[in-house]
Formats: sequence, C-alpha cells, structure tokens
Amino acid sequence: MSTFPPDSFIVADVMPSPNHDERKQSRAPDMIVLHYTGMQTGEAALARLCAPDSQVSSHYVVFEDGRIVQCVPEELRAWHAGVSSWAGETDINSCSIGIEIVNPGHEFGYSNFPLRQIAAVISLCKSIITRRGPISSARILGHSDVAPARKQDPGEKFPWDLLSESGIGHWVRPAPLNLDGASIKPGERSELVTRLQRALRGYGYGIEETGSYDEATFEVVTAFQRHFRQARVDGLADASTMLTLRALLETRPAPLA
Repeated sequence: MSTFPPDSFIVADVMPSPNHDERKQSRAPDMIVLHYTGMQTGEAALARLCAPDSQVSSHYVVFEDGRIVQCVPEELRAWHAGVSSWAGETDINSCSIGIEIVNPGHEFGYSNFPLRQIAAVISLCKSIITRRGPISSARILGHSDVAPARKQDPGEKFPWDLLSESGIGHWVRPAPLNLDGASIKPGERSELVTRLQRALRGYGYGIEETGSYDEATFEVVTAFQRHFRQARVDGLADASTMLTLRALLETRPAPLA
C-alpha cells in the first residue's frame, strides 16, 4: 500500500504494510492487543511485518528507545492476533488495534522492557483511547490472553503494573505465593475445576467448562499467570492464582455502553 498519514502525532515513521483488509462489518476497534516481536532485532521484525509473503502485520511497532512506527492505519484490520478469542469473540483482528513491542522474546533471550519503551507504549495507548473513544481497561490485553494455546507474549516480564498506574489496563496486586488453601493440578476432575474454568471464562478467556483440568485449562491458567501473577508461571491453579482471579472479577469495570 502507499504511504498514509499517521494516526497519532507521537508516531515517528510510517512504514506501510500490505498485510491488512477491512474490519468485518465496519467494526470499530474497542480492544488493544499487546505483543512482543519475538525476533532477534526490531528491524528484522519490522521487515517481516511489512513483507507481503509473511501474511502478518500490526498497526504499530514500538522500539526499545521509544520510537514508534505505524504500519497499518487504525481504521483497517491488521493481521496480528491470528486464531484467537476473547469474551466469545473470535475475530479479534476486526475489533482490536495491535501493538508490537520490540523484544527478542522467550526464543531469543527474553529481556526486560526498557522504561523508555514502556513510556512510549503508555503514551500510544492513551493516544488511541483519546482519539477512538473509551476502551475498557479490561480489553487491553496480551497476545497470550487471546491465544493461550499458541502465544506467550508479551510475557511475564511485561510491566502491566506500570501501565495500570497510568490508567492503562485492568490489574490488581497479585495475591502472595505459598498461601494456604485449595490448589488444583492438571489431571484433576472436580467441581472446583469447573468453578475455576467458569471464572476464567467469565473474565474473558476462551475456555470450556469441562470439570477436567486438561491441557487447555493448563494453557489458560499459564496465560493468566503471565499477565496477572507473574512471580510464578507454572500453570498450576494455587491459592494465589485463584485469589488474584477473584480480585480481578470483583474489580472488573462494567462494560462500556
């Protein structure tokens, strides 16, 4: 595609990607999905997002030094989420804006996110919300939240607490580790597993209520921990995990009209 004017004044460069189409049913985006690039360099990631044969793209790429590059206009559907779901929706690309954050990811030496980079992500999210209208804090999510079976990004080192302090995203202080209380593990079948699955589904995760702590449940619990209980990511629903989930459900903002 030809170049286009950036949607935000904080964008430093525009590098158009051909990998986009129209949002289905002209859906206005009401979700922001955060990713890490998961490649050895940001430039390599940007080149891939703009390569026609890659069939992937994102609206924005945020580099370690805070530089923001826009690849797809916000009004169009970027191809960033893939097979994914949240709160019953399965076309996440049509309802979201995708932000790729340069980081090598778990495969290439997962590193901490520089504060300058996080400040840029916060500014970009605020710009999107200001221009596009209210976006519920509970709909600012990680790629692993909407695709727990496939993705780990932005991962357990991403500082969701810092975003929350700036009014971006829904977050609560995680319950401490090693609390006394019920803990459920893979392979268990019980009503407690059903209640766990119901709570995760109630928050938005794509999970069925089977009563069995199967692989899908393990993957969703792991994704939940990567976002909300980062001190230990093991896929086991201990008391800390379940109390953190309960606090999130109790404080979740009401859906926007």
